[in-house]
Amino acid sequence: MSTQYQIQAFPRSGTGKSVSRGYRRNEKVPAVIYGANKDNENLLLNHNEIMHNLETEGFQAAVIEIRTDKGTEQVILRDIQMHPYKARVLHVDFQRVSATEKIRMAVPLHFIGGEECPGVYNEGGIESHLINEVEVECLPADLPEYLEIDISDLELHESAKLTDVKVPENVIITALAHGGEDMTVATIMAPQREELEEVEGEEELEAVEGEAPEAEESESGDEE
Repeated sequence: MSTQYQIQAFPRSGTGKSVSRGYRRNEKVPAVIYGANKDNENLLLNHNEIMHNLETEGFQAAVIEIRTDKGTEQVILRDIQMHPYKARVLHVDFQRVSATEKIRMAVPLHFIGGEECPGVYNEGGIESHLINEVEVECLPADLPEYLEIDISDLELHESAKLTDVKVPENVIITALAHGGEDMTVATIMAPQREELEEVEGEEELEAVEGEAPEAEESESGDEE
């Protein structure tokens, strides 16, 4: 089950750009909670607290407990608006969850055994991740913090697929459950030095072929 995070929130009475700017100057982040057939609730979060949580990988794929003066709400993070170039959170959207209703969330992938797989360890290949997160469907209590995929057996040029991802009981990968393509998740690419040698070899060959006509012209000139 995903780690349980707790956040303290405060009532927010005003809305609009100017009001929100005032909140942000006081280190508060405007937020909203919606869903579960309830009215939207406008709140304020402590900026340092939300930033600290966002630095934790599992926070964005977790059931979060929001504490207010009215009680607590079980939510998941749905959207974060960040400043274009500053490390500042501008707005956060949360969605209420019910213990009896399934949710869909994108959870991170953890790759295991990359450094020891034959394609990397024996052949000097490069581990390449094509997908770093997948969407799952499950009840909130079953939401995993991350999913693992073991690539320790991959040879050079071999790949791992979505079906190779280790999925806990009562959790499904939505792309596979609804007839989607079994996409490539990771692959072991050829070493860059081999590619560089191939390019250098082609350049040398082109240079040699390009010199041949000049040599013939020189020889014919000598004969004259």
